[in-house]
Amino acid sequence: MKRDVYLDDKPWEQALEEYICYLSEIGALNPGKSEMINVEDSLGRVTSEPIYARCSSPHYHASAMDGVAVRSLDTFGASETAPKQLKMGEQAVMVDTGDPIPEGYDAVVMIEDVHFITPELIEITAAVAPWQHVRVIGEDVVATEMILPGNHLIRPVDIGGILAGGVTKIAVHPRPKVAVLPTGTELVQPGSERLKPGDIIEYNSRVLGSYIREWGGTPLRWEITVDDYEQLKSQIIKAVKEADIVVINAGSSAGREDYTVDLVRELGKVLTHGVATKPGKPVILGEVAGKPVIGVPGYPVSAVLASELFVKPLVYKKLGIVPPAVSKTTATISRKLVTPLGVEEFVRVKLGRVGDKTIATPISRGAGMIMSVVRADGMLKVPRNKEGYQAGETVQIDLIRSMEEIDETTVIIGSHDIALDILANYLRKLYPQATLSSAHVGSLGGLTALKRKEAHCAGSHLLDEETGQYNVSYIKRLLPGRNIVLVNLVYREQGLMVAKGNPKNIGGLADLVKPGVRFVNRQRGAGTRILLDYKLKELGINPGKIHGYQHEEYTHMAVAAAVASGSADAGLGIKAAAKALGLDFIPVVEERYDLCIPGEYWDQPVIQRLLKVMALPEFQQHVQGLGGYDLRDCGKVMWRQGDE
Repeated sequence: MKRDVYLDDKPWEQALEEYICYLSEIGALNPGKSEMINVEDSLGRVTSEPIYARCSSPHYHASAMDGVAVRSLDTFGASETAPKQLKMGEQAVMVDTGDPIPEGYDAVVMIEDVHFITPELIEITAAVAPWQHVRVIGEDVVATEMILPGNHLIRPVDIGGILAGGVTKIAVHPRPKVAVLPTGTELVQPGSERLKPGDIIEYNSRVLGSYIREWGGTPLRWEITVDDYEQLKSQIIKAVKEADIVVINAGSSAGREDYTVDLVRELGKVLTHGVATKPGKPVILGEVAGKPVIGVPGYPVSAVLASELFVKPLVYKKLGIVPPAVSKTTATISRKLVTPLGVEEFVRVKLGRVGDKTIATPISRGAGMIMSVVRADGMLKVPRNKEGYQAGETVQIDLIRSMEEIDETTVIIGSHDIALDILANYLRKLYPQATLSSAHVGSLGGLTALKRKEAHCAGSHLLDEETGQYNVSYIKRLLPGRNIVLVNLVYREQGLMVAKGNPKNIGGLADLVKPGVRFVNRQRGAGTRILLDYKLKELGINPGKIHGYQHEEYTHMAVAAAVASGSADAGLGIKAAAKALGLDFIPVVEERYDLCIPGEYWDQPVIQRLLKVMALPEFQQHVQGLGGYDLRDCGKVMWRQGDE
């Protein structure tokens, strides 16, 4: 099969508009034949025709109060200074809320305005107008009145209104059936044992299926189709017979085994192949047998974005409604963001409210990183004609989480430590409304974020070579004059992580210069990188002699993963990371890891909640169980700016 190239590089809005216009013209987006369902089961469904009341509500004149039913004329002139007396049974009848109004009576006097002189005689101290305190027939719904129009998304309150009108079954649009076809010889089902190199766990169809269900459709998840032209062709033919919309996941690009575009063209029509977005460029918008067929990339972030842009609108069109509006907010971007011209880039961000600003921190932008989607609070769209943003610029964010949640988020920027993940878990358990957002930019990056007032605190383990102190000299230099509180989180063992059995016989940092030893480093500004340079200087080792010194990762777990995968033989990191991935560990030093907290946030809930969680015995036991940690000073104030 010959290789294809992108047919288009259209703005996604143009591609979508053209696609919807074409599909509408051929009737592919018309809702299906309506179905009758019980009203009790109608939440979230869409009416296919207007719903009219079969009876009035209330269907009788009903008392709206506890009191006495009266003829309004008999009460004329009654007041507290000139009460009127009425005979029970002749001029007044006792009624409770909801009771029918007796024939011949037209109002109710509230029980509070009634005084019983005798069981047969009452005195009222207030006059009532005709039909006062009475729910007249049809006050809520009148028989034959329209309760809901067609193409209405049914809410909980709507169910009450429909039932009040005497309707128990209604006609709704069917949920659009969306077939999701995962493709790729390399795919294996979740839970498969003994994954071998090259195997990729297939979860995209579950993710896309869940989105489809959330949008109101019915996902039809197909089994994995290997990269075979005829097999995929057969599956597409079957899918368009069973479903209203077909989504083919992977194979949408122009590689040797990317067959989707040729198959859609052979079986039907391709309207667009390639849109000017990042990620998600190799999208296919096509039609087969009068049904929309969409090819989305295999990378999970690309697949999700492409589905949100092109599948979601079609599902809503088939339901006869429009997608709900996306909530937005303005935010300050925390670091420089560079994007290519000519494509609209969608960047997921973490958000937090720091002082009077909402801070947006970009998350890893790799199209294959599903956790970037899991962790995201919002989406930043960088226009095609812009090369990015400078740190501190104001940007508009499409919200994924609500601002109420974001306002309760503690923002920690700085050095990475696994204990922060445990802290986030116990924080959520103790305070369900609270979350912790941690961005791993290294200790120096964290202090810089505090300087720009973009975080509530920073994780830091910066060793001063001259004094042997942690963090203090750096705070004095980078945050002079600021009220700063330094609180210890943990002491932790830093050392060399090596493969199980230590096949390269690495005994310490001096062995990093041995021939054949590949090293993986932390990024510039990370406390671990500073510690390494300090120790290498002590040993008189030139970093340039270490193979892999320029190979950088941003977290201890990423360093451990590099060693575990065999792409490196050693990396400096914490014992807990080595233990987590079954690596051997060669201790180098115990270091202190602190949280650097500006005084202006000290009394705020975002910090006080953290301190209470840090004091929990179960939190401390959990962290110690990871290995390589000592929590002897956890939660202790180690130093305050100006309190030396």
